[in-house]
Amino acid sequence: MKTNEEYAKELLEFINESPTPYHAVLTTEGRLKNNNFIELKDSDKWNLTKGGKYYLKVNDSAIFAFVVGEGEIEETGFKIISAHTDSPGFKIKPKAEIITEGKYISLNTEVYGGPILNTWMDRPLSIAGRVTVNSDGFLPKKYFVNIKKPLLVIPNLAIHFNRRVNEGVELNPQRHTLPLLTVSRDKAEEGFLRKLLAKEIDVKDEDILDYDLFLYEYENGSIIGAEDELISSSRLDNLAMVHAGLEALIHSPKGESTKVVAFFDNEEIGSATRQGADSEILVHLLERIVIGLGKGREELFRAYANSFMISADLAHAVHPILSEKYDPLNRAVINGGPVIKISAAQKYTSDSVTTGVFEMICKRAGVPVQKFVNRSDERGGSTIGPISSTHLPIRSVDIGTPILAMHSVRELGGVDDQGYVIRAFLEFYKK
Repeated sequence: MKTNEEYAKELLEFINESPTPYHAVLTTEGRLKNNNFIELKDSDKWNLTKGGKYYLKVNDSAIFAFVVGEGEIEETGFKIISAHTDSPGFKIKPKAEIITEGKYISLNTEVYGGPILNTWMDRPLSIAGRVTVNSDGFLPKKYFVNIKKPLLVIPNLAIHFNRRVNEGVELNPQRHTLPLLTVSRDKAEEGFLRKLLAKEIDVKDEDILDYDLFLYEYENGSIIGAEDELISSSRLDNLAMVHAGLEALIHSPKGESTKVVAFFDNEEIGSATRQGADSEILVHLLERIVIGLGKGREELFRAYANSFMISADLAHAVHPILSEKYDPLNRAVINGGPVIKISAAQKYTSDSVTTGVFEMICKRAGVPVQKFVNRSDERGGSTIGPISSTHLPIRSVDIGTPILAMHSVRELGGVDDQGYVIRAFLEFYKK
């Protein structure tokens, strides 16, 4: 088994290859193919075999993979790890160029999810995503682009024009967070972005129909800390859990249960999309697995009763300076192990039974485990666990590794925690 340090370095490689959900899916798909997983199509008839390894992509930004168990599925059920591929940030609008002073070209962006806006200021950014191009068929051609150079910056206003900036300034997302793309040597003109994209994917700019493009921090993540104990990176939330679930699925031994990873998109904006957790994707996938094994709905419902899901999304570590914002007792620390997330309002699916299951998993794996509950006077977040549970009658627990600065462009996690959670997931998948 790899060391925690090796897992952390591999996580950073995974994140660096995955600046958008589209690229997270491509990166995941590459690792699955390298381990002999077979792609399934929605439009095909599925004929599955015990021990078979398969995956399905949805809208290029969500991916689901599974290994069919050796047992009878109605008796052994599904073991599911779910996570999401998206992170908060900025999406570029269709009519993008904003030209000012005849020279500056900035990009018209829309906030995606709930980023900490000021963390995106004054740092090199780039562009990645999906571009659609004219074709002879019904559907356009698709290209996945990642412009691997420091391309843009969102500049702050100098303190000389904003003397109270250090007292706190509200950033307006339509006025203050538009990235500067270029200062033209000649007169700035519209179409600059499309020409840039056309050159990148080697097509005519007039053939570009549309795009789904996002900004991302250009600088790679890194291992930091006096003892190399911390991970500083964009998109830890939630690619750390995608990486952990994928690692466990690929490297776990054959077992009786059918092992599944479900990596949805659009959690950061509510999951109400066809590739999000508030859809029937996972319901249909599980049913098609049962049908593909030559069984029916009776066996499906029995399989549900024998199944378990880990909803894996990052957790809040207690802040070293602002600890008063957290519950006085139920709090987590970085490198203290996976965190079970609990909420009386069922913002998380954990209850005493499912919490007990995960605690036993961690004990058997030899890793520490923590619990997190919000302060009673603080509003907490939620994740895909409760959403999935409204569609599936499967027992579920919400867990995650603890980080600081969640939703910052640069989040902070622990080297040991990535190794701990992978070991827990491997134990979960063992039988």
